[in-house]
Amino acid sequence: MFTPTYTDAVTRLAAFTPHAGRDYAAMRNHDDIAHVSALSPYIRHRIITEADVLRAVLARHSPQAAEKFVQEVFWRTYWKGWLELRPTVWANYQRDLAAAMNQIQTQAGLRAQWETACLGQTGIDGFDHWARQLADTGYLHNHARMWFASIWIHTLKLPWVLGADFFLRHLLDGDAASNTLSWRWVGGIQTQGKAYLAQPDNIAKYTQGRFRPEGLAQVAAALPCPPHPDRGPMPVSAIIDPAKPTGLIVTEDDLSPGWLLDKVAPVATAFVQTTDRRSPLQVAPMVTDFVAAAMRDCHTRFADRLGRVSVISADALPDWRKAEGLDQVVLAHPPAGPTADALRHIDALRVLRAYDLDAWPHATHGFFRFKDAIPKLLGGIKGWRCCDRSALRSPLAGIA
Repeated sequence: MFTPTYTDAVTRLAAFTPHAGRDYAAMRNHDDIAHVSALSPYIRHRIITEADVLRAVLARHSPQAAEKFVQEVFWRTYWKGWLELRPTVWANYQRDLAAAMNQIQTQAGLRAQWETACLGQTGIDGFDHWARQLADTGYLHNHARMWFASIWIHTLKLPWVLGADFFLRHLLDGDAASNTLSWRWVGGIQTQGKAYLAQPDNIAKYTQGRFRPEGLAQVAAALPCPPHPDRGPMPVSAIIDPAKPTGLIVTEDDLSPGWLLDKVAPVATAFVQTTDRRSPLQVAPMVTDFVAAAMRDCHTRFADRLGRVSVISADALPDWRKAEGLDQVVLAHPPAGPTADALRHIDALRVLRAYDLDAWPHATHGFFRFKDAIPKLLGGIKGWRCCDRSALRSPLAGIA
């Protein structure tokens, strides 16, 4: 369904761009993948970037016509910025997930309910289909994700962290910020006191009558939760000394490193995959294989600019640095999540993209306050050149 290459990403973008305006606005809530971009697995790993997508769409549509799609792209940006300014929310999710995992080891009834839900054997119309679809394809329409999460939390009464983990183990676009905070939102934790309730009529309407589940919760009570943690400072983008022998670390969080290669010519590059850190359980092989293939595609696209290339674990990075004789190591700043956790103790210069530097400081409150900054952010994006154009080898490169 998804080929993890830059070529496939720009092909999908080219096919979707004509429909990113009023067509998308009118049909995006219908659960047919034909009505959405299906670019999220590529954007999540920055095989193509948010700026690439927005630039292509705004070359075809006015900001007003493409408003709904533009906002969807910025939702992902907002979630990342919000979590980056409050990383303890991710740490607390991991803590609560560990506690829930212990519960399913000691409570047979909870374990049976959890397994039934994950296998799509609850008997709930729609829910079971979405569970199997996710396991089979690595993808779910956003509306189906909302319905699924609501039923998991409010009807099945399962711990929300187990549902978030189920998604993160199977989604090709599984992202710590978007996934964790979206599940919190459904449970009434993110927008505190306001939970999301899946309703049979709404499901029937947007699935063209295929599903109309019975017996769903009629009230969505917000889950108990502490107040949001205080907002922390923005991360600081490191400054690279291009004269020093330099190593580059490429992670699955940013597979378009051309912008960094414009700043420094590495003598060696290490590709570090951290997909297994997304969950304490086994991540679906489909997800692991997608990321591994996307990293190989990145290597191929930028091979003549990477120096000596190694594919190693995070734990092997200190020995790699010593063996290569590197004075400095640089990488694209990994946002709060599994990769940042894996590299936490690695001595490296973490450099922020201009897009993140501009957008994340606006993620101070809710999305609707963040939304006020979108026109200014779009102005900056439209003025940027495509940072990775020198590395593109696709005949469709001109659309980005």
